[in-house]
Amino acid sequence: MRILLLGEYSNVHATLAEGLRTLGHQVTVASNGDFWKNYPRDIDLARKEGKLGGLALMAKIYALLPTWRNYDVVQLINPMFVELKAERIFPIYRYLRRHNKKMVLCAMGMDYYWVHESTYNKPMRYSDFNIGDQVRTEPHVIKDQQDWLGTAKEQLNKLIAEDCDNIVSGLYDDHICYQPYFSHKLTYIPLPIKMPSNEQSRLSSDKAYGQQTVPASDNAPEQERVSLSGNPEYHTKLKVFIGISKGRSAYKGTDIMLKAAEDLLRKHPDKMELRKAEGVPFAEYQHMMDGSDAILDQLYSYTPSMNPLLAMSKGIICIGGGEPENYEIINEHELHPIINVQPTYESVYNELEQLILNPSRIPMLKRQSIEYVKRHHDYLKVAKQYEQIYRQ
Repeated sequence: MRILLLGEYSNVHATLAEGLRTLGHQVTVASNGDFWKNYPRDIDLARKEGKLGGLALMAKIYALLPTWRNYDVVQLINPMFVELKAERIFPIYRYLRRHNKKMVLCAMGMDYYWVHESTYNKPMRYSDFNIGDQVRTEPHVIKDQQDWLGTAKEQLNKLIAEDCDNIVSGLYDDHICYQPYFSHKLTYIPLPIKMPSNEQSRLSSDKAYGQQTVPASDNAPEQERVSLSGNPEYHTKLKVFIGISKGRSAYKGTDIMLKAAEDLLRKHPDKMELRKAEGVPFAEYQHMMDGSDAILDQLYSYTPSMNPLLAMSKGIICIGGGEPENYEIINEHELHPIINVQPTYESVYNELEQLILNPSRIPMLKRQSIEYVKRHHDYLKVAKQYEQIYRQ
């Protein structure tokens, strides 16, 4: 099939494209690389700053539109799949709909249904927009509500969701918000992750738990080796990693997680290290993550997103979103490697401190993390699930 993937969200489309190409499909990815993260793409749709940047991007897209015809599938990462005002995207969508066979919308990231449901109907105990029955009132929450409710973005999202052939959700959080409206064409497919090529040399998930000893990272010194039997061997410090997105720290909860980690670092300087990556491109982010033992991410989510899943594929323990609903939607009853936290400072502090003080948990959680991603998120398995949707 000829497949056009438009837009990017945390490397979903770039990774999915690799899987689909391996299955023999002709795939084109056109995106802005998800801003500063600079994920790979075939066609660069990055927008330069200022009004002229918008005009230049619109001119480029209109020049490209004739080449975006006769695809078997056009998949949009989000209703706002290009960096233009919603009003400018309506005719682009209609053109794509008219000249291609199948339109697929991804329910991923910020959109109307996510904002509306989390604000008013509150299907989850907590989210980016509610804690229990209370609607959050932080400035970034209000801005997102003003951005998506009663605006052209809302109308665009509704048009595409109602008109497209299929909707694919990648997180439980998004799935539950679309389900009341589009259960007839909504499918949950796990996010795609390409397993590290050196996985077997690090923490093989194909071998039984035993006395096998592996390094905590590829270049880890001998004193930092750990045993898969569950007993620490010379493991002196827990290496904790946190990625801080530009301008989105409060939105993702990394401000709270960072404070808890920094307070614990002062309390246990001999038992913990803290690594921070702030606003760096994806390639650099990956490099900074390597060799860590745990990652703090997604305080307000029920489900790990792309970055924590990538970390888990490397044997890094995720401290973040791992609610029971996350395991239920993928029918996982054995592997529960995520250290789930509630959206509070106290919960993050307590769970992280328990890991610091009980290093015997680390080896099994590391191995389970790798097996979890292999079982549910391997990019080829995920690509085959998308392939089934496309062939319907």
